Amino acid sequence: MSAGYGIDIDQAWPTLLETRLASKNLNYQVVNASISGETTEGGLTRIDSALNKYSPKLIILELGGNDGLRGFPPQRIKDNLSKIIKTSIVKDSSVLLLGIKIPPNYGPRYTRDFEKIYQDLALENNIQLIDFFMENVALNNKLMQDDGIHPNEMAQPILLNNIWDTLLPLIQ
Repeated sequence: MSAGYGIDIDQAWPTLLETRLASKNLNYQVVNASISGETTEGGLTRIDSALNKYSPKLIILELGGNDGLRGFPPQRIKDNLSKIIKTSIVKDSSVLLLGIKIPPNYGPRYTRDFEKIYQDLALENNIQLIDFFMENVALNNKLMQDDGIHPNEMAQPILLNNIWDTLLPLIQ
């Protein structure tokens, strides 16, 4: 979702974030290290390199949706995200975790266990959590691409607004 799948990358919410920060005279560079289709395992293999290359003050972590859609075990997803978070914190980066929800067709137990990952990680690591990053987007067909999974260009400002009020205190 953060990689801008199926839309012009200039319209993706991370680019809109950089524009909004500049408009508010907040001098931050936004580096979108997202890769379309990425799993938590892929993110884990890349986190050290990204942290060393960019030395970010803040990581906005939005991963796990592809793992969930593939039915990966929740504990594996949680372990990977936990390692990414801990690695970021050790390298002096704060973390804002963006929670993801999956369609209910995976069954109530899997869906519950998957969604609980984000709440548990936020509590265990004392980090900020956006409970559902796709709030007001995911169930609105006008804001979703034809695949029903990825948000379209019209949804991108909403996604940015979904994180803005939590993000702002973290950077000021």
